[in-house]
Amino acid sequence: MNAQAEEVSSVVDIVKLALSLVFVVVGISAFYYFSDLQLLYRVLVLVAVLVVAIAVAFTTAKGRGLWGFMLESKQEFKRIVWPTKDEAVRTTLMVFLMVFIVGLILWLLDMFLFWGVQLLMSQGIK
Repeated sequence: MNAQAEEVSSVVDIVKLALSLVFVVVGISAFYYFSDLQLLYRVLVLVAVLVVAIAVAFTTAKGRGLWGFMLESKQEFKRIVWPTKDEAVRTTLMVFLMVFIVGLILWLLDMFLFWGVQLLMSQGIK
């Protein structure tokens, strides 16, 4: 009996998602179809239609799952320990310094390899 209930809710969810997609398509089409109206009114109607479409989509199982994920993400975001300004500045300067040092090492390596290839090539030509 539970599998049948899940199947019915799955079909209802698919219909709801299709209906929300239809709302979005109709809202965008109406936005361009009624181009003779003021832009403010068209934008307000489009935003209202998009809100309705999102509300319908959030009534599905996937929508409720997405909403739960968003709430958990918000809680997790509050637990983040942000670095102080001094730590951020120090870390940024260390990154710049390391990039400069690695760039210098690679430039020197390239210069010596180029010099070595030129030396080998000049010996082979004579």
